[in-house]
Amino acid sequence: MTRHIALFRGLNVGGKNRVAMKDLRRILERIGCGDVRTYIQSGNVVFDEPTDGEVSAASILTALESGVGIETTVHILTLAELRQAAGNNPFAAEEGSTVHLFFLEAVPRDPDLDAIRQLCKDSERWRLTDAVFYLHAPEGIARSKLAAAVERKLGVGATARNWRTIGKVLELAEAD
Repeated sequence: MTRHIALFRGLNVGGKNRVAMKDLRRILERIGCGDVRTYIQSGNVVFDEPTDGEVSAASILTALESGVGIETTVHILTLAELRQAAGNNPFAAEEGSTVHLFFLEAVPRDPDLDAIRQLCKDSERWRLTDAVFYLHAPEGIARSKLAAAVERKLGVGATARNWRTIGKVLELAEAD
């Protein structure tokens, strides 16, 4: 049985896309996910893949829309992929709320790296891998022009989590 992590985009943010985590857990259980657990109210879900087949992002999103009427996106990782993303974090030693991992929907084909460099403040640092854009923004992500432009400059969708949240989700996913 494979453990997965679902990172929903924009749930319970700014009063929009409101869904109780107990409802989100029930939705995933209804489509066959096992041992469904959530971390905080922003759509971080750990679950075991059903023994009788795979659960896809599409099936999860369809169930979410029919269950609570919310349309959003979700990024699904295996536990191994989350471990790899965490292990590759070049800014892991920094304070947990100032480091963000942007999980990319696809490998950027033609990222505008020059624009990214221009948007990057002197205090900020970043690194791009195939699957993750890492950003250390010590002045805060809300003040970062780079953070606001990541998807546009990379040309792919993404969902971001801060380093502290990644650590908590990883602990939850590794727990029996």
